[in-house]
Amino acid sequence: MISPFRRDVVVTGFVLAIPVFLLGLRGDFSLDDVTVRLLWCLGAAWVAVGLLRWATTPPPPTRPSRTAPEDQPATPT
Repeated sequence: MISPFRRDVVVTGFVLAIPVFLLGLRGDFSLDDVTVRLLWCLGAAWVAVGLLRWATTPPPPTRPSRTAPEDQPATPT
């Protein structure tokens, strides 16, 4: 599980919060609206980064079989 305060999560949260900041500065949102929506931006960033990390993680390597060479069928030459 990733921390919600990792650098990539916080940066993504700030990017998602830019419209919220701008609407707060313009006067469309009150200070209470801005603070509540900033928490939602941080949560959305945490989910987005977690999903991206899950999607880009390669699968674990497969183990080779432990069959002896004698057990394998002979290939015709």
